[in-house]
Amino acid sequence: MATAAVVKGLEGVVAANSGICWIDGYAGVLAYRGIDIHELAEQSTFEETTCLLWHGRLPDRTQLDEFTQKLIVARRLPSEIFDLFRSVPKSATPMEVLRTAVSALSFYDPDESAVDHDSNVRKSFALTAQLAMLVAAYDRIRKGNAVIEPDPSLSHAANFLWMLHGTKPIPAATNAFDMALILHADHELNASTFAARVIAGTMADMHSAITGAIGALKGPLHGGANEAVMKMLFEIGKSGGDPVDYVKALLAQKKKVFGFGHRVYRTEDPRATHLRKMSEQLSKESGNTKWFDMSRRIEEFVKVEKKLNANVDFYSASTYTTLGIDLDLFTPIFAVSRIAGWTAHVIEQLDDNRLIRPRAEYTGPEYPVKYVPIDHR
Repeated sequence: MATAAVVKGLEGVVAANSGICWIDGYAGVLAYRGIDIHELAEQSTFEETTCLLWHGRLPDRTQLDEFTQKLIVARRLPSEIFDLFRSVPKSATPMEVLRTAVSALSFYDPDESAVDHDSNVRKSFALTAQLAMLVAAYDRIRKGNAVIEPDPSLSHAANFLWMLHGTKPIPAATNAFDMALILHADHELNASTFAARVIAGTMADMHSAITGAIGALKGPLHGGANEAVMKMLFEIGKSGGDPVDYVKALLAQKKKVFGFGHRVYRTEDPRATHLRKMSEQLSKESGNTKWFDMSRRIEEFVKVEKKLNANVDFYSASTYTTLGIDLDLFTPIFAVSRIAGWTAHVIEQLDDNRLIRPRAEYTGPEYPVKYVPIDHR
């Protein structure tokens, strides 16, 4: 019954035309709207990069000021969302709460079902501003602390750290987090972005698409990988053992070492290049290089032993830990960044929509199988 070649996991299958993100996995190139990620990481800001992703071009100063002001205005949450946070079970994870809260936000959107271009752009401003607030506010509520109001004088990156910790971040922390947001902002048709486009393709609303994307990001093979990396580092630190011996034991047991290899890249993930530098710089400034040193030794060993390069998750783990961010917030923070790309893809999908409906290669019993009445089975 075979009709076409099956590509498991859709690896290498082109499923959409897109002008948002370009990857050359063999050359190690990642570009947003044609601009190399190295240039954006070193020279841009998250606000400017998000504007680029949504509108297809870098803004001039006036346009960037207007864009930033719209994000500032969008930084508000319905009080009912805070009530929701206080009512969730103690066992709820921040990622589960974020997924539920984004879905609940659709209740308070004045044109929730609208999917036209202007409505999608407006919703993109709201969700980009709100995701950062959701993550910070829930973390404070679950710890019994007061919710911190956003400061309109701070950048998006600085505001998140302010709302999370309750203290104004030092410039080095702001710059590091801003760069991390840029590096994670988009990555073509990854699992969560593809999920968002599939949902949007049904003409569902923006909140539904983003809720689905968050659900996809939750998995350890996607957004949860950096949590797994840090759990490994914590375990090594707790045991006091040698990090290379620990990884050798994992490999001997045929267990996965998270943070290495990538479905697309055949050379170093360009995002890892910056995160490695960022982790080293932050650790030196903090006076604690333990996590970076441990990570570096593991990276060098795995590269020689398994011929695998570190990916974006490997050094983001030690970077976030050095910034004082709890382990279970790593994946929600991924969403705080990736919302820029998700919304760009939803806008693009609905600007020229076609329902995404692939086929499956049937592997069941050969047709026709006769129905047997229950009394004769």
